[in-house]
Amino acid sequence: MSITNKNYNPQEIEQKWQKIWEDKKIFKTPNKDNRPKFYDLVMFPYPSGTLHVGHVKNYVIGDVVARYKRTKQFNVLHPFGFDAFGLPAENAAIEKGKLHPEEWTFKNIDIIRKQIKKIGISYDWDREVITCKEDYYKWTQWLFLQLYKNGLAYKKKAPVNWCPHCKTVLANEQVVNGKCERCGTEVTIRRLEQWYFKITDYAEKLLNDLDKLTGWPENVKIMQKNWIGKSVGAEVDFKIDGMDKTLKVFTTRPDTLWGVTFMALAPESPLVEELTTPENQQKVEEFVKMISVQDRFKRTSQDAPKLGVFTGSYAINPVNGEKIPIYIANYILYEYGTGAIMAVPAHDQRDFEFAKKYNLPIRIVIKPKDSKNMSNDESLENAYTGDGILVNSDIFSGLENQEAIKKICEWLENKKIGAFSVQYKLRDWLISRQRYWGAPIPIIYCEKCGTIPVPEKDLPVRLPRDVEFKPTGTSPLIDHPDFKHVKCPICGGDAKREVDTMDTFVDSSWYYLRYINPNLTDKPFDKNDVNYWLPVDQYIGGVEHAILHLLYSRFITKVLKDLNYLDFDEPFENLFTQGMIYRNGAKMSKSKGNVVSPDDMIKKYGADALRTYILFMAPPEKDAEWNDSGIEGTYRFLNKVWNTYMKIIDKIDNIQFHTKYHLKNQIEKDLRRKLQSTIEKITNDIEGNFQFNTAVSSLMELLNDFNNYLNEVNENDWNLDLLREIGDDFVLMLSPIAPHICEELWSMLGNENLIINAFWPEVDKEALKVEEVTIAVQINGKLRSQITINLNSSEDEIKKIVLEDEKIQKYLENKSITKIIYVPGKIVNILVK
Repeated sequence: MSITNKNYNPQEIEQKWQKIWEDKKIFKTPNKDNRPKFYDLVMFPYPSGTLHVGHVKNYVIGDVVARYKRTKQFNVLHPFGFDAFGLPAENAAIEKGKLHPEEWTFKNIDIIRKQIKKIGISYDWDREVITCKEDYYKWTQWLFLQLYKNGLAYKKKAPVNWCPHCKTVLANEQVVNGKCERCGTEVTIRRLEQWYFKITDYAEKLLNDLDKLTGWPENVKIMQKNWIGKSVGAEVDFKIDGMDKTLKVFTTRPDTLWGVTFMALAPESPLVEELTTPENQQKVEEFVKMISVQDRFKRTSQDAPKLGVFTGSYAINPVNGEKIPIYIANYILYEYGTGAIMAVPAHDQRDFEFAKKYNLPIRIVIKPKDSKNMSNDESLENAYTGDGILVNSDIFSGLENQEAIKKICEWLENKKIGAFSVQYKLRDWLISRQRYWGAPIPIIYCEKCGTIPVPEKDLPVRLPRDVEFKPTGTSPLIDHPDFKHVKCPICGGDAKREVDTMDTFVDSSWYYLRYINPNLTDKPFDKNDVNYWLPVDQYIGGVEHAILHLLYSRFITKVLKDLNYLDFDEPFENLFTQGMIYRNGAKMSKSKGNVVSPDDMIKKYGADALRTYILFMAPPEKDAEWNDSGIEGTYRFLNKVWNTYMKIIDKIDNIQFHTKYHLKNQIEKDLRRKLQSTIEKITNDIEGNFQFNTAVSSLMELLNDFNNYLNEVNENDWNLDLLREIGDDFVLMLSPIAPHICEELWSMLGNENLIINAFWPEVDKEALKVEEVTIAVQINGKLRSQITINLNSSEDEIKKIVLEDEKIQKYLENKSITKIIYVPGKIVNILVK
């Protein structure tokens, strides 16, 4: 396609170059290359519909990095794919009747793929992965088997988060303020047998290795650290009075053991049923039923009312033999510690409020060093949670509590009633989902042989397509005879498949590895190729994935390294979390009616204008408000770029650029210095912290200075060598941001190679050196002084320096300035009367 006229027509230019890039497979990346590698990865999307400009921001940021690194002569891997399993596709099938989730998913994928290509993102489409395709989920099932064979995948019955709307369980990380993160429905608790990955075995590694991630935002590392939630303390054994049973409790405050006046269980604990006496059974059942429908996260908040019920059973405090009542309390979470606590009302505020409500004893065992103002047990108004001196604590009374903690732990171990312990808030990863549109869990149940993993040679366990969706939301796999009923791979007898599918976060926990060898059929990836490319050099995505996806991916990488499939233990070396784009003060969504379609913007202004505006509107890590006049401004900027080149292109397209050419005057020196400082600035902006907004601003400034030169200097006096250098370097710097217009101008400049394969301009350090010159200062044409100025100074700065000169101030006394004339680098003439 040739460009038909000299007016800027972005749509025509963009279609031309997108076709050339695709036909020539310009962005295809070899797995082996002599150049240094750079793996540039953007988090892949869930194909739930069309993209809006908020999504596009992520992809444009990644593309600028990829294009820049190519011009820096890196072997750049920049792949893309789709996180394609999940509930929305299945829900759409249920709502729309005959529409199959696969049909819905691939229809959306086609739409998004076309949108992304229109934006000019430089993906290697030959490496595309789609997680719902058999050639991908076969290896997701393989991954499950590796964890299962190594004791890291197991099934157990436990209280789980249940979403009544989605009809499936949720991992703790998928519950936000007590609601399903996807649909917002209040989550309830059910006891179900579910599959888990043993991520807790890696809690310490996941925590400690955060220190290695120097290229990650600090807030993301803090979020992961808090989620893992390491606590150091002691496990203490409390015997149950009248039963051959022990209640194990974890505490970070063994220094308060002598202040325990009651025990408290989480309502979800299986111990509730065991410890409830017959006379208390009705009250306990009513209480547990009432609590089960409450938001677990709200009920356990600091300011929520403290509620409970007595089980009828007692525990024996091992340090003093006291008999203490066991309650069920709404503020105890089953997932943390052992699901049971020793309550010390004098030194824990929630225990204090509970004890006050139910008239339970409060015993002070720690007093501040200056304890004159410390209340006695009965009149204590709030729990005392600070450090101090132990009292009422047997042989440990009189010790400072921090010193006492270690000694008490040693004493507990010697007495065999407790031990040092480390606990984590992190729970094992619940991966079972009671839905259809996911990777089937490769497990078979045989009455004779038990739980059998599907042999690797029989993978994939295919998801049947001929299913019927019920409005109840239950998985159709439950009633699919050909899927459910199978022969045991060991004894050949009748057996049943697992009908749960895997959490879609399992699919996305390893996709960055499959991009390396997306077409391998005998293994998920080649170890040598993966070790060449990974870890990912730059990962880009939303901060909302700080815990779920990023934590799970780190876990899977560490497991695969331990199993000798990889040589690295962290998947993402550098992480960048971009800000959101808002419109009318709200996050873009169809329901709010504030979505901006990239297709509409491209049709009106072109993809380059859209890309430039997204990068210019704010620092990329910050949220930004969409403004229609903003994209109009970037369109005008690109139009100005085009028109500027149309002035000069015929004069310089045959000029061979060479580094040593003559600069005739200070104006030319200033312009070339501006070019070099812009190269330095933009290089630092991209290499530093992706400050693309200031990079665009610098290019706008350079364009203005360039046009000033063209307008103020006679055309016959233009320095064509200088124009050629600026002409090449300007479009090179702009090309990662607005690649289509730059490819067109680069071609019109007579360059045979594509700009994507060109070299990033090097800074001429000599041109940036400060130049000083002595200039004459005249008053009404008579020489009155001479001063030395920096040629990098602006005209206003030079005039200010002149007026501050002592000699000049003396001559100006009682005189009125009518004009100041500056001849660059030579004279300042002050006209006075």
